[in-house]
Amino acid sequence: MKAPATPLRPLAIVCAGLVALAVAMGIGRFAFTPILPMMLAERSVDLAGASLLASANYLGYLVGALACTFQPWLWRRLGQSGNVDGPALVRLGLAATVLLTLGMAVHAPPAWPWLRFAAGVASAVVFLYTSGWCLEQLARRQVPAMGALIYVGPGSGIAVSGLAATALVAVEASATTAWLAFGVLAAVLTAAIWGVFAHRAPPPATTTAGGAAAAAPLAAGRGGGMALLAIAYGLAGIGYIITATFLPVIARQALPDSAWLDLFWPLFGLGVMLGAVLASRLGPAGDLRLRLAGCYVVQAMGVAASLVSPTLAGFAIGSLLLGLPFTAITFFAMQEVRRVRPLHATSFMGLLTAMYGLGQIAGPPLAAWLVGRSSSAAAGFQLSLWIATASLLLGAAMYGVLARRYPA
Repeated sequence: MKAPATPLRPLAIVCAGLVALAVAMGIGRFAFTPILPMMLAERSVDLAGASLLASANYLGYLVGALACTFQPWLWRRLGQSGNVDGPALVRLGLAATVLLTLGMAVHAPPAWPWLRFAAGVASAVVFLYTSGWCLEQLARRQVPAMGALIYVGPGSGIAVSGLAATALVAVEASATTAWLAFGVLAAVLTAAIWGVFAHRAPPPATTTAGGAAAAAPLAAGRGGGMALLAIAYGLAGIGYIITATFLPVIARQALPDSAWLDLFWPLFGLGVMLGAVLASRLGPAGDLRLRLAGCYVVQAMGVAASLVSPTLAGFAIGSLLLGLPFTAITFFAMQEVRRVRPLHATSFMGLLTAMYGLGQIAGPPLAAWLVGRSSSAAAGFQLSLWIATASLLLGAAMYGVLARRYPA
C-alpha cells in the first residue's frame, strides 16, 4: 500500500509562491523595463513601439484576469464544476512564461506584441492562482500573515533582472542575449518549484477564521462597497505603471551622465521586497483599507519624488518609495477580498486584477501621447507622472471613504 504524501510545510508553500511570482511578474512582465533601453539603443523599437509592447503585455494581463474572474460562470454555463486545478494552471502559466520570454530573443518585431500579450495572460493566471492557492493553504495552516512573503517574489525578480541587465550592458551584450538569459533563468526557477505545485497531498483538515471555507460574506463586500474597492485598486495601476515602465528612460533624460542610472530599477525591486516583508510583520488587527490608503500615499510620494527633485537622491528615494508598498498593496487588497468575499475569493481577486490591468493599459499610451504633444519628452513625462500621483491620492481617499462607510 502506498504511503500518504507528506503535507506541505508553510515554508515550502511560501517559497514556491515567491518563486512563481518572481518568474511570472519579475521576469515575465517586468524584465522588459531594464531591457527597453537596450532595445531603444539598438533601434529595434522606438518609444511608440515600446509603448505598444508595454500595452500589449498589460492588455494580456487584463484578459487573463477577466478570464479568471468569469471562469466559474463560464464553467457553469458549460455544465462543468466551477472548481479548477489552480496548481496545474500555475505550472502551465510558468511554462508559457519561459517559452514566451525566450521567444522575445527572436528578431521578429511583428510577433513581439503578440508574445508580450501572451506573457501578460500567463502572468495574470500565475499571479491569481498562486495568490489564491498559497493564501488559502497558509490560512488553513493558521499562518495567514506568512502570505505576504510570497509577494517578495516580484520584487526579487525585478531586482535580479535589473542587476542582470546592468551586467549585460557593462559587457555590451545585445537585447537578444538579455532575453535569452532571462528565459533560461525563468526555466531554472520554474524547475525548482515544479514539484510543490504538483503536490497532491490533502490539505490539513483544520480551518480557522482565516480560512475561506469557514467564513461568510461580510456587508462591506456588497454592491457599491465592492465596486469602490475595485475602482480604488484600479487607480494603483495608473499610479505606478508609467514610472515602472519608463523609469530607466526618464532617469537617463534627467541624469544623462550618471553612473548610477541602471541601479534605480533594482532599487525599486529592493523596495518591493522590503515592503512585502514588512507587511508580513503586521498583526491581524487593523483595517486593511486604511493600510491600503497609507500605501497609496507612500507610493504617490515615490512617484512625485523625481518630479520635485530630479536628482540622484530624488530618483533613488522615489524608486525605493515606489517599490515599498507595491506588493503590500496587492497583499492587503487580496486579503480584503478574502474577508468580504471568502466563498468566491479567486473570482473577485480576478475582478480587482482586471481593474488594475485597465489602469496599466492606460498608462503607457497616455505617457507616449503626452510626450508626443509636449515641448519636450521631459515635459511630457512630468505631466504624466503628476497625473499618476493624483490617481494614487484619489485612490487613498476612496479607501478612506470605504473604511468610514463600511466599518470593519
